[in-house]
Amino acid sequence: MSRRFHLCVFCGARSGHGPEYPRAAAALGRRIGERGLALVYGGARVGVMGVLADAALAAGAPVLGVLPRSLSSVEVAHGGLTELVLVDGLHARKARMTAESDAFVALPGGFGTLDELFEALTWAQLGLHTRPLGLLNVDGFWDPLLAMIERQVSDGFVTPADRARLSVEREPDALLDALGAPRG
Repeated sequence: MSRRFHLCVFCGARSGHGPEYPRAAAALGRRIGERGLALVYGGARVGVMGVLADAALAAGAPVLGVLPRSLSSVEVAHGGLTELVLVDGLHARKARMTAESDAFVALPGGFGTLDELFEALTWAQLGLHTRPLGLLNVDGFWDPLLAMIERQVSDGFVTPADRARLSVEREPDALLDALGAPRG
């Protein structure tokens, strides 16, 4: 049996203000399971992270959570995962998530989500990995960031080729297709 496609999803331990964010996380998690993919994420049971993991598990996806020990009480470790790995810090979390993944997606989130996204983008820019990256642009959440990235390109700080590394879609299946995820 071949190895499943592992999708790393960066997202928040908060749910945001509005039902569209948990709804999008649930839709992505469900499609991960329905397409026969595996989920790699931050390991918490709260916020958008918990919604994503619960939906993926309910749809039959194996789910690997990677959580720093120091955050296991703050982000409340998810006890129902296929596998939960506790690591020594945020750098170890990102390294483990990267090592386990075939592609990366960012859902709407806060500073931690941006940190994870930009580290993965930077590592790709530096040639440390060649995995595809994408944003699920829920209700235009990422539009201001995309405008900033376009400004970085137009002002010569980011190359068009590096900008092209980041796929942006509004629907889970379109984004999974853009990232090369199998349909199951």
